[in-house]
Amino acid sequence: MNKIIIVGAGFAGLQAAKVLVTSSFNITIIDKNNYHLFQPLLYQVATAGLSPADIALPIRNIFRSQQNLKVILDELVEIKPQFNRIRTRNNTYSYDYLILATGSELSYFGQDQWKKFSLGLKNIENATLLRSKILQAFEKAERINDDKTINKLLKFVVIGGGPTGVEMAGAIAELSKNVLTKEFATIDTMATQIILLEAGPSILPTASLRLSIYAKDSLEKMGVEVKCNTVVQNITEFLVSTNNENIEAGTIIWCAGVKVSLFRNLINIETDKIGRVFVNDDLSIPKYPKIFVVGDASHVKDKNGNPLPGLAPVAKQEGRFVAGVIKKYVLNDKTQNKFYYKNRGYLATIGRSKAIVDFGWLTLKGRIGWIFWSLIHIYFLIGFRNRFMVFVNWVWSYLTFSKSARLITNNKNEKNSS
Repeated sequence: MNKIIIVGAGFAGLQAAKVLVTSSFNITIIDKNNYHLFQPLLYQVATAGLSPADIALPIRNIFRSQQNLKVILDELVEIKPQFNRIRTRNNTYSYDYLILATGSELSYFGQDQWKKFSLGLKNIENATLLRSKILQAFEKAERINDDKTINKLLKFVVIGGGPTGVEMAGAIAELSKNVLTKEFATIDTMATQIILLEAGPSILPTASLRLSIYAKDSLEKMGVEVKCNTVVQNITEFLVSTNNENIEAGTIIWCAGVKVSLFRNLINIETDKIGRVFVNDDLSIPKYPKIFVVGDASHVKDKNGNPLPGLAPVAKQEGRFVAGVIKKYVLNDKTQNKFYYKNRGYLATIGRSKAIVDFGWLTLKGRIGWIFWSLIHIYFLIGFRNRFMVFVNWVWSYLTFSKSARLITNNKNEKNSS
């Protein structure tokens, strides 16, 4: 029985495993976390709309009925392709085929010192820390009498006008101007300032210009100040310096970029400037036909010659494709395989009853777009409980203007707080 190792249980790795597990393979999933995370809804954990358990599911639970698959909680530290072997922190494993679906991490464009003064959003730990930080800002403002300090605490700067930045800015606006308005005796949460910074000429640059303009207008109606053509030059404690001005804020949120750094220390292969691996048409690594790289970690071009974005639909299609390729190779099918991404559309939510959906041939916005966005995300969540709980939470939040997960769980962490 062929041994297949999948490193990473994100969208790409999980999709590959789901296809391969139905065949006669011995499959091992290795991940440093014991759960699969639905990252598109991570911002809702950060803004108290959902709990971590609503968007994560244990990997073992997903494959609990599969006898030919095992899950190892570990971390990859070395690849030895000449021996078809990998080494983790705790063990060594041999493989016939290796799928690397290790994802990406936040990139500060060479300015790693900015991490100290800003909060990113890439995993559950980031989200719960950010949730506590946002909620703490209002709690601290409530007990302070100095107007200048209160204004700083109630100012949030979100850096990056992609989907995550737009959704984060909109969610903070909804929280401060709809949910919390009657819950504080002293401060006026309606006075909260949210500033969204984007280096390019428009937010949501991969959406159509018409929908990008709609998103900007919608955010501004919600009280978000959108600043395009604004390049961040430095971040220090409570201060963002741009090409146009200095902005003082109590909370700085980084949503501007990602990188892949894992492979540089594991295997001698060519990568692009952010660390993504250049792969062959079948998503295998040059010189190593039994090693495949999928998801955020791979550099794959679209029909226009541009790298595919690190989005869930891309990762899922790549994972499914590689699983099919391996099945063919095991059967000695020498047919040439080339990955083509089928763009199923572009989705982003802006706030309550506001979202954009772009299929190319059809665009939706406003309430209709938001309903469609909600249904799509519920459909792609893994596990009945997750789908049910997210649906209930969203309906309750919509009807009552409330956020059910407003828990401060990192109260000892006063980083970047006052």
